[in-house]
Amino acid sequence: MAEARHGRRVVITATGALASNGSDSASYWQALLAGTSGIGPITQFDHSNHGTHFAGEVKLSDGELAEAFGGDAKTARRKDRFVLLVLKAAHEAMQASGLDYRNWADPFRVGVIVGAGIGGLKTIEGEVAVLNDRGPRRVSPFLVPKMIVDSAAGDISITYGAKGPNFCITTACATATHCIGAAFQHIRSGICDVMITGGCEAPISPLGVAGFNSIKALSTRNDSPETASRPFDAERDGFVIAEGAGVLILEEYEHAKRRGADIVGEIVGYACTGDGFHETAPDPEGVAGAAAMRLAIEDAGIAPEEIGYFNAHGTSTKLNDATETVILKKVFAEHAYKLAISSTKSMTGHTLGAAGAVEGVATALSLRHGIIHPTINYQTPDPDCDLDYVPNQARELQVEYALSNNLGFGGHNACLVFKRFHG
Repeated sequence: MAEARHGRRVVITATGALASNGSDSASYWQALLAGTSGIGPITQFDHSNHGTHFAGEVKLSDGELAEAFGGDAKTARRKDRFVLLVLKAAHEAMQASGLDYRNWADPFRVGVIVGAGIGGLKTIEGEVAVLNDRGPRRVSPFLVPKMIVDSAAGDISITYGAKGPNFCITTACATATHCIGAAFQHIRSGICDVMITGGCEAPISPLGVAGFNSIKALSTRNDSPETASRPFDAERDGFVIAEGAGVLILEEYEHAKRRGADIVGEIVGYACTGDGFHETAPDPEGVAGAAAMRLAIEDAGIAPEEIGYFNAHGTSTKLNDATETVILKKVFAEHAYKLAISSTKSMTGHTLGAAGAVEGVATALSLRHGIIHPTINYQTPDPDCDLDYVPNQARELQVEYALSNNLGFGGHNACLVFKRFHG
C-alpha cells in the first residue's frame, strides 16, 4: 500500500448543485437515484437550423436564478448565466454549511477556486451582434466583467468576503476537478482552512451548439432526447451539451469539527496529467489518463483495490468511453471488473467545465448514502466497453473509497479520490 502524503485532513461540509434534472443538491440527488434524465428540446434559442435540437437545460430562468441567491432583475441583466448558476449553487452550499461568513475569524484563510470551461459565451454572442448591427459605441460596458471566466470566482469571493486565494482554472471539461483538487491542496498544505470550490457552465447558445456540431461531437438523436446520452452503450453517437454548476465547501477537519459541522465526506487524493497527444481526441492508449488515476490513488495512500466506485467521465462519445475503459483496465487490472462504474452525464448531459463539480457532488453523496446511481440508457453492450456500468438501476453499495475522473480537450486529465467519512 502506498503511504499517504503528509498534510491536514480535508472534509466536505456542504454542497450546492444545479443540473438539467435538479435545481438543488437534494432534487438533483433524488433524480440521479431515480434514473431521471433532464435532457429535452432546447428552449433558449431557435435551433431549427441546427443539427442537434436538444440539450440539458437548467429549468430556471436568469431572473429565477438571481432571486434564489438574493439578487434582482438588475443582477440578472448584469451577469452571464454561467455566473448566475454558480452563485445560486454557492448560496445553497454556504447556507447548508452553517459557516458564519459575515464574521470570518481570518478571511485571508478562506479561498475561492471556481472555474468554467468557456465562460460568458452567450454574452459574447450577444455583444458581437450589437457591434455588427449598431456599432462599437453601443457595446455594453458590462461585456468584459460578464464574459471573463474568472468572474465566477471573483463574484463568490465578493459575496462571501473570502479574501484568501481567489482564482479560476480553465481546462475544458476537466476544469472543476482541477479546481477542487487545487482547493484540496490549499487546505491540506495549511494555506487555508476553508475553500469554496467547483465549476459552472452555460454553453447552450447558437454558437456553442454549432461549434460542437461542426466537430461531430454532439448526439443528433433528435427523435428521443431523453435517451440520447448513453455512455458506454454500443449505439452512442455523441454527447449532449448541458449547463449547470456545482459547489463544494471544503474545510480542514479540525476546523469543521470544532464548529460541529455536518460532514458530508472527505477528499483524500488528487492528481492531474496531460496527454500531449491531440487537441480534441484522447490518447487511445490512455497512458497519461492511467497515470493520473494511479497518482491520485497513491496520493490517497491506498491500494487500487480499495476503490469501490468509479464516477466516470462517461461522455457518450465513441472515443471517450472506449478509452476510459482501456484506462481502467490499465490501472485496476482484474479489479476493474469488480468496480461499480456509472456516468452522471447519462442523466444530466455534459456540463463541460461544471462536470467535475456536479459529478463530485454525486460521488460524495454516493459514499455518504451507500447508493450508486445508475448509468441510464444502457441497452446494447459494446465489446470495447465490457465493465460494470451499473446499468439503468441504482444500486445499494457501501463503498469506502471512490474515484471521480474527468478529461478535457487539450489532453487534460484530473482525478479525485473521495472517502466515506467516519469521524
